[in-house]
Amino acid sequence: MGRPKALVRDADGTAWVVRAARLLTESGCSPVVVVVGAAADEVRAELAAEPVQVIEATDWIEGMGASFRTGLSFLDEHSEVDAVAVVPVDVPGVQRVAVRRVLAEAGPGALARATYDGAPGHPVLIGRTHWAGVIASARGDEGARSYLRAHDVVHVECADVSDGVDVDTVEELPPGHG
Repeated sequence: MGRPKALVRDADGTAWVVRAARLLTESGCSPVVVVVGAAADEVRAELAAEPVQVIEATDWIEGMGASFRTGLSFLDEHSEVDAVAVVPVDVPGVQRVAVRRVLAEAGPGALARATYDGAPGHPVLIGRTHWAGVIASARGDEGARSYLRAHDVVHVECADVSDGVDVDTVEELPPGHG
């Protein structure tokens, strides 16, 4: 993308990190923990007015795996939640109804993910009993991918209510975003 995806803006000027945080908050998630890395101070400033907790993955350069390890380790130590819904900032088409569908599978043993016409996407729901395994396997840009492939995951179809496209390049940005 050439810049931190968290600071890319929707057509209305909302930073993607704010959009993602609001998506989770408005979907009923609590607490909402945002893991920041690149441009951490700028991203933290964007979130100043949001009811979220911001933590920093100091090893963010490694990739998504660092964010997973940081976020899950934090929640394991500082919360009693049974499961975590993961939504990266670079899926701007995910809507609240998709998050709520996946959240319907919540529980300590949950492993669920949104699918779009059968293709895996976000959000991903990870129950507490799986956190240690995800932390151990999350490396590089894989995040929880290898862990999810090795376990039974409930697939929750969401193509009828959301666009799960993962935007990785400037060319993939929806019109008006930047």
